[in-house]
Amino acid sequence: MKKIIGISLVVAGAGVVLFRSMNQAPAADLTSDQQALAILEGSSCLSCHAVNAEAPFYASFPVVGDLVKKDMTDGVQRIDLSEALNNLAEGRPIGKVALAKIEKSIQDGTMPLKKFTLLHWGSSMTDAKKEMMLNWARQHRMLHYSNGLAAAAFSNEPVQPIVDSLQVDWRKVILGEMLFHDTRLSADNSVSCASCHGLNTGGVDNLQYSTGIAGQKGGVNAPTVYNAAFNFVQFWDGRATTLADQAAGPPLNPVEMGCLSFDEIITKLEADKNFATAFTSVYPEGLTQATITNAIEEFEKTLITPNSDFDRYLKGDLTALNEQEILGYELFKKNDCATCHVGTNLGGQSYEYMGLTADYFGDRGLELTEEDNGRFKQTQQEYDRHRFKVPGLRNVALTAPYFHDGSQTTLREAVEYMVKYQTNKSVTTAELDAMVAFLNTLTGEYKGQKLTVSL
Repeated sequence: MKKIIGISLVVAGAGVVLFRSMNQAPAADLTSDQQALAILEGSSCLSCHAVNAEAPFYASFPVVGDLVKKDMTDGVQRIDLSEALNNLAEGRPIGKVALAKIEKSIQDGTMPLKKFTLLHWGSSMTDAKKEMMLNWARQHRMLHYSNGLAAAAFSNEPVQPIVDSLQVDWRKVILGEMLFHDTRLSADNSVSCASCHGLNTGGVDNLQYSTGIAGQKGGVNAPTVYNAAFNFVQFWDGRATTLADQAAGPPLNPVEMGCLSFDEIITKLEADKNFATAFTSVYPEGLTQATITNAIEEFEKTLITPNSDFDRYLKGDLTALNEQEILGYELFKKNDCATCHVGTNLGGQSYEYMGLTADYFGDRGLELTEEDNGRFKQTQQEYDRHRFKVPGLRNVALTAPYFHDGSQTTLREAVEYMVKYQTNKSVTTAELDAMVAFLNTLTGEYKGQKLTVSL
């Protein structure tokens, strides 16, 4: 018996030594990015968080194989880390969303999965690795994403206060504002950009689907034009990479503004001699699709809404939020909302899968539409089906109804659905009230006046 016990102790001791040797933190003389890369690669993150990840040999085993395949599917639906690791390897910043998701999983101890580390000892997240990763996340965020506006206590938050203004050419802004409200951009002179993106209604029209020429209805909820300059792409499916690209879309859409080409628009605008003269004084090349959309883009860069209660709080005014609103922000972070709704615009930085933890489209009970395909419409890649550009949350209290399909009529409903279909976490009524209260603090100012909805 003593011999057996002795052998067992030796084996156990050898296991501990092996475990520690396989889970040593990277060398202290490496850069912070190099340390993070070494830990992420050593944790085998790309085994599940990569579109083209190869299943391990045991994925073919009964029972356990199904679990492995599900974990791989769930992992890549949440995030593909391939680009992030490539960027670290090449000395470039990783995205704000990838940074927030990695940081949150380290803080919560949710990654790597315990069942994964049982088979892959070197992937365990030790205390030393955890400290190193959280230091890296802080440094990476400060170096690449801080705009210097947050108070020291909030400098490492996944969200940032909004800047007061962006640099613009005010001569172009004046022209762009005129064009934004000009119905001559539509075929029958009935619809302007402002028809669907009212500046007195939160930058939207507060309709499930917008109305275009001849009373036609679109098939997707209109995103707000406020703070769109901070989005990494435009439209729910990301088909426009710039505000100018976005501005070029609706005039030629047969349902929205219905023009066959920009030549139609240019002919009408050139007939207005005063406008054409003013325009040519700013754009010597004259009226073209490029100059028209550039002017609208320049105007839209002024549609930012600083000085919300939450901005003032992040800047150091701790009286700007009450206790319930502060709790709501903490719950917003605790429930993973701030892993997608990041940065200056609290969103607009990534495509995310709709229905991570429950079948959103199945439960909705409606026939799928082309718009429900999301990013897939543009890429035809199965990975992108039901992925949508994350909306920014600034002024969200004013922009009902919610989601790409405009299916949720109140902010409270939208939060409930997000908790259910994106996190599957348990939230009490009081906690839900607190998160809604926090979201109401995101309403900012335009031209020095707090935004309201004035129908």
